[in-house]
Amino acid sequence: MASLLLIRHGQSEWNALRRWQGQADPPLSELGRQQAAAAAARIDPVDVVAASTLQRSRVSAEIIAEIMDCDPPIPMPELIERDVREFSGLTREQIEKQFPGFLENGRRPPGWEQDDALLDRVLAGLKRLADLVGGRTAVVVTHGGVIYSLEDHLGCPPERVTNMSGRWVTVANGQMEAGERVHPLDKVDIQLPPADLL
Repeated sequence: MASLLLIRHGQSEWNALRRWQGQADPPLSELGRQQAAAAAARIDPVDVVAASTLQRSRVSAEIIAEIMDCDPPIPMPELIERDVREFSGLTREQIEKQFPGFLENGRRPPGWEQDDALLDRVLAGLKRLADLVGGRTAVVVTHGGVIYSLEDHLGCPPERVTNMSGRWVTVANGQMEAGERVHPLDKVDIQLPPADLL
C-alpha cells in the first residue's frame, strides 16, 4: 500500500497577485519558499517526494526533499494544474470584465479542461506513482485544482485548499482511499524580511 500526501505548492508570485494560473508557470514567491520549508519541518518524514512539473510545485518539492534528506523529487507531469485557458493570468475582476457573469454562473471559456479529463490524468498519474512508491510514503506537491478533483472523486466534503495544505490518500491494488486532511502551516507565523533585504 502506498501512502501519498498530496499538498498544494507554496505561494507563487501570481498567487500573491491573485491571478488565475492554470498551466502557466510563474515562480514561487519568497513567502512560498518559506512556506515550503516551514511545512517540511511540520510534516512527518517520508520516503519519497514527487511533484507536478510546474515550477511552483517542483521548487516547493525540492525544498521539502532537501529538508527531509530525500532524493530529488520524482517529476509527475500528470499532476499539473487544470488548463484554465483564457482565464490564465487574470484576476477575478479582469475575468468578470472580459467574461461577464461566467464565474457567477459557473461558466468557463472554450478549451477549459473538463472535470473528467482532469480526473483521468490525475488518477493515472497517482496509480503510476503508487507503483513507484510501493509500500512507502510520499509527499506529492501538486495544485489546488488537482486536489479538489481527487477529493470530489473520493467523496470528501469540500474544503478550501490553501498553500501547503492537502490530504493523505492510500493506494492499494489499484484502489484509492481518502485519509486525513492536513494543514501544516496552521498557526505558523512566517515573517519575511523587508524587501530591501531580499
